[in-house]
Amino acid sequence: METNSRRKFIKGAALTSIAAYCLPSSESFAAAVQVRNQSLKSGAAILFQGDSITDGNRGRNTDPNHIMGHGYAFSIASRVGADYPEKRYQFYNRGISGNKVNDLEKRWQAETLDLKPDVLSILVGVNDSSSVVLKREPFISVEKYEEIYTSLLEQTKATFPTILFVLCEPFILQVGRVKENWQKYHTDIVQRQTVVRKLAAKYNAVFVSFQEVFDKACEKAPADYWIWDGVHPTVAGHELMAREWLKQVEKRIKF
Repeated sequence: METNSRRKFIKGAALTSIAAYCLPSSESFAAAVQVRNQSLKSGAAILFQGDSITDGNRGRNTDPNHIMGHGYAFSIASRVGADYPEKRYQFYNRGISGNKVNDLEKRWQAETLDLKPDVLSILVGVNDSSSVVLKREPFISVEKYEEIYTSLLEQTKATFPTILFVLCEPFILQVGRVKENWQKYHTDIVQRQTVVRKLAAKYNAVFVSFQEVFDKACEKAPADYWIWDGVHPTVAGHELMAREWLKQVEKRIKF
């Protein structure tokens, strides 16, 4: 009897040791869960910033019928707003067609910081790429792109330490004007995608890999079904973006 009890004790102690070795501490586990499932506060401001893909021909006044445009930002806001009306989330779209990262820099205070976002989604880069590929001044090199992008994130993080960044990689498909300059576009955009991924890791941001989403979608339908000119998504393309954005963001927060 005593021998059996001793064996059970040793076995139990061994299993406990293994569990302690394999599993994180209760504190670290709780912290991990909190990061993954952090609830977004009521009234939180969710801001979409970027170029024409985000702009979506949005309204420039307070008319709520057009204020979010007709792209992925609209789809995200409409779903989250309809599903969680009691939270009274505030959605802002400040994308402007043709913008590059230096244009965002010029209006960052008034159209980002002054809006006091709790969640800031940024999609910028394809116009920066075009400036180099098509030789349109001012040229925004990959190095300049990273420098300005980093500065914007630094300013924002310093002002709002708890903000959640959602950094979306720029993307292209081999259609239209992009197809005509495919190798140059591809070489350049891949470098900018790498910058965004690196910044996402540095600032503990949500990273949204739109390029992978569109590449996979091309297995089901031609490229121009998703992105008609190589840069701007179709209605179906914007839907893919909205789904992927929500999928990645909901890994970190609960609406």
